[in-house]
Amino acid sequence: MRITDSNWFEIEEYLRTDDRCVLPLGSTEQHAYLSLSVDSILSEKVGADAAEPLGVPVFPAVPYGLTPYFMGFPGSVTLKLSTYAALVRDILDSLYATGFRRVLIVNGHGGNSPVQPVTMEWMEANPGARCRFHDWWRAPKTWACVQEIDPVASHASWMENFPWTRLPGRDLPDEQKPFVPFDKLRDRNAAAVRELIGDGNYGGVYQKPDADTDRLWSTAVEETRELLEGDWA
Repeated sequence: MRITDSNWFEIEEYLRTDDRCVLPLGSTEQHAYLSLSVDSILSEKVGADAAEPLGVPVFPAVPYGLTPYFMGFPGSVTLKLSTYAALVRDILDSLYATGFRRVLIVNGHGGNSPVQPVTMEWMEANPGARCRFHDWWRAPKTWACVQEIDPVASHASWMENFPWTRLPGRDLPDEQKPFVPFDKLRDRNAAAVRELIGDGNYGGVYQKPDADTDRLWSTAVEETRELLEGDWA
């Protein structure tokens, strides 16, 4: 049940019998030859595909996150940590005020992880509130699937290349890019990060056969659904 496709009467009726919802967190940032909205597209879709048979509402993905290291790439947008923390807290407060008590955050961008303490502060401040923070791509079963298919995989490589994140008419390099030196990414400003990683792919081939990515997607959806319908007691 996407919030985008619902009206408030329907959500009020849903809340009479259930208090779960999905809040996707995304980002607007470079993904080499893929869409700048990859993280938002994937977090919302994996949440929606997981929640669909359960009838649980899925909110629109928050399209901006924490990505200061990509500001050398035009089209990328970053928020300050304080801004982002306040934004996520305001959203969670709104969900609680309107009746939601169990929130599954489906995060699509690793840079957003510093906001996790906000969820704990929110639970502490609101009786009965529960929040699970789920990095969908590196959850145990999903990451194991990535490793089985091809362990050379990272940001903007094949593991984020799905029909819904590709851009029509764009040719992709036919090669396996070596991993960038991750240790050097931690002490560089945005311009130096761009110089270090080039086109934006952190390592791996740019596209795999759909049979591989379909298997990865199915694993991710199933693992996300297990969190959503699992024991919240």
